[in-house]
Amino acid sequence: MKILSLIRWQDILDILIVTVIIYRVLLIIKGTKAVQMLIGIGLLFAALIFSKYVGLYTIDWIIQSLWAQIVLALIILFQPEIRKALAQMGEARFLPSFASAEELRSLEEIIRAAVALANRKIGALIVLEKETNLKDFIEMGTQLDAKVTRELLLSIFHPSSPIHDGAIIIRGNRVVAAGCFLPLALSTDISKAFGTRHRAGIGLTEETDAVVIIVSEETGNITTAVGSRIEKNVDMGSLRDFLTEHFFSAKEKKR
Repeated sequence: MKILSLIRWQDILDILIVTVIIYRVLLIIKGTKAVQMLIGIGLLFAALIFSKYVGLYTIDWIIQSLWAQIVLALIILFQPEIRKALAQMGEARFLPSFASAEELRSLEEIIRAAVALANRKIGALIVLEKETNLKDFIEMGTQLDAKVTRELLLSIFHPSSPIHDGAIIIRGNRVVAAGCFLPLALSTDISKAFGTRHRAGIGLTEETDAVVIIVSEETGNITTAVGSRIEKNVDMGSLRDFLTEHFFSAKEKKR
């Protein structure tokens, strides 16, 4: 009880802030090479403690010399992760209403692009990332990091474009990659009328929670897929309802 009486509210706030920072850092480096680097640094620190405890003075001196440069080494090794963290801080959503408006504009651009592609019978495979990180698929494509616009999507999927094959992956209001290859669905329950593009889109939804929009170049029809749910011959209104349900309605439920 005496220990508890010595704890100030500032100490609790301090601990919470540090916990959040550590949690966010772990989320950023999750699935990257930085994890292995962090493990290596942890082993180095453990070796330092062990050498001091056992009395291995030469090893202790060597590690102490290396440890003096650890801050510089961390900056060099974690440069991509630090840049990514700073970028995410710059994109922090302090005003939810404005963020939602931006997301709504992005979804509207996607809808307009999908309908325009369908009218021109230009095949397209559009993936919208949700909770599951699609990093592995992004790395196999051409990384872009461009704002979502109707014109950009039309230019990517134009038959003359060098990256029109494969899928584009959208994260938030950014097109992060194009020309991405997705796993094909092998289920015999899928209609034989579906070609490779449809099987690739459906295959991704079987492994992740991503939302997929597929435009057929043969018929110009739009198909949506998420989880085990597949909708064919989707029009503009249905597509808008579909995206709103999976992005805005889901967020409202979490609040």
